Amino acid sequence: MKSTSTSLTKLALRKFRKNFWGVFSFSFLVICVLMAIFAYALAPDNSRNANQMHLSIHSKQPGFRVQMLTIPNESVEESGFAEFFFGKKNADTEIPLSSYEVTTTGISIAEYTSDGTSGLRKEYGLEQFPKVSSSEEIPPSYISEKKFILGTDKYGRDLLSRMLIGIRISLAIGFVAVFISLVIGITLGAVAGYFGGKVDAAIMWLINVTWSIPTLLLVIAITLALGKGFWQVFIAVGLTMWVEVARVVRGQVMSVKQMQYVTAARALGYTDFRIILKHILPNALAPVIIISAANFASAILIESGLSFLGIGAQPPMPSWGGIIKDHYSYIILGKPYLAIIPGIAIMSLVTAFMLIGNALRDALDVKT
Repeated sequence: MKSTSTSLTKLALRKFRKNFWGVFSFSFLVICVLMAIFAYALAPDNSRNANQMHLSIHSKQPGFRVQMLTIPNESVEESGFAEFFFGKKNADTEIPLSSYEVTTTGISIAEYTSDGTSGLRKEYGLEQFPKVSSSEEIPPSYISEKKFILGTDKYGRDLLSRMLIGIRISLAIGFVAVFISLVIGITLGAVAGYFGGKVDAAIMWLINVTWSIPTLLLVIAITLALGKGFWQVFIAVGLTMWVEVARVVRGQVMSVKQMQYVTAARALGYTDFRIILKHILPNALAPVIIISAANFASAILIESGLSFLGIGAQPPMPSWGGIIKDHYSYIILGKPYLAIIPGIAIMSLVTAFMLIGNALRDALDVKT
């Protein structure tokens, strides 16, 4: 007779696999993580922060195409690892064209203009194109048609590249903030729930005071105290999300510490640290896993709000909230997609984490 596994972990995984939205959201998040890791490999603009500007083609609609002349620049030598994860430090200069003409000494171009008129004419000598030996070789080697799948932003930067690199900010803020909140929340919650008495009263006072301060206001205060920047936002968001974790862990520990196996551990002379770490926490973390998914979504929303207010990730670093801030006025100027695209991205990522949280709640529910 085939034996059936009764492992709680396997049972939870089996129930999670049966949840369509949970599996779909998990798959979506795996794709998002892979896109974040390979962002510069996937992005059409692989310059540092996807910051290649073309002011003559700003605010173009998705699918816009234009001929582009690439003029090589002297680039700083970087390792393949640094270029893969952080992009090219000194990218080549790109100039949108409306027309060009090969001359005996190089190439003459007319820059692109939105109104269809003849743009400013410029000439570039053959010495600026090191890989060719004659003027006729310049167009096939250095002129190509470039397509902007999601269009361009108000500075003429490729919006798709900015979105791909911006996903790193959203996922990183979630991971770091949740990690900080779990370390602080689990530690304080476990200590308060296990020891009780004055220790519990002191920690609960700290929790209640922190809880009473509006989250966004507290994040803004911490950010202003630490200064504007990438890592400051991580720390600020993480320091405001530990309260709920601590309350849940405290309640779980107070319940689990009454179990007979905890009494047996005390009778065997185990230290309080070992009892908490080895016997209580492993049996009290199921709700914390669910809360972590919700906190991940909250961290993404908070970071987007901070970037929208101008105190999150600083330009030219791309952030979905920052992209909305730069383009929200375009909603009434006939180009709403510039703000809607990052808005949909934020909504999709947050929804995926919330659906995973719901799926984990159902999978870890021992009553079903």
